[in-house]
Amino acid sequence: MSNRHLTKIPHHVAIIMDGNGRWARGQSLSRLEGHKKGSEVAREIVTAASRIGVEYLTLYAFSSENWRRDPHEVSGLMALLQHYLETEAEELHKEGVRLKVIGERSLLPNTILNLVEHVEELTKRNKTLTLQMAISYGSRAEILHATQEIAKKTRDHRLDPEDITEKIFNEHLYTAGIPDPDLLIRTSGEQRISNYLLWQVAYTELVFVDKFWPEFTPEDFMEALLTYQNRERRFGTAA
Repeated sequence: MSNRHLTKIPHHVAIIMDGNGRWARGQSLSRLEGHKKGSEVAREIVTAASRIGVEYLTLYAFSSENWRRDPHEVSGLMALLQHYLETEAEELHKEGVRLKVIGERSLLPNTILNLVEHVEELTKRNKTLTLQMAISYGSRAEILHATQEIAKKTRDHRLDPEDITEKIFNEHLYTAGIPDPDLLIRTSGEQRISNYLLWQVAYTELVFVDKFWPEFTPEDFMEALLTYQNRERRFGTAA
């Protein structure tokens, strides 16, 4: 894979990694086998993004709604996540990748939470790529949480309602300190946002890919970046 045709690299790419289960069904495999293959693809895309020069990559790994799935599948997903954190921590650190996890951490098993905090601490000074993993994440919950935190500050007279701005609101989101995505990619052919970064993607370019996530390649990632490059972003201004 080469980035020789890229003249405009997005600072921040967000991805909805969709289609693991449907891919597995088509291969007569279990859903967990689909998720395992999907985690291998995620590793490849993290490497590709880092080499291309993307500064921030946010992957939708596990939504707040996913907790309602079959308990066997949920436990398998948690085991995969634990394995990824245990085996990839040193490699991420070596490659200069900073890990940040966004979502409702209180719902995570203690083993996972401890690993998350360990890898975040290990990689916190890395500069090559910031990898945000959205785990136990739902954008409505994030917005509600931010609203509650701001309301507490106004109740305690630490913040005047008139001083609440978009900047203030951004500072209370899970993604505080991270720029909004320039590009959102969703695989599997579905064309919806699915409670993902609703506030942050207000002016994000959207690219929908017909392949299931386990079929997605670094070349497909490059094609999505080329599609982004050829678009004109106006941010609500006149043409």
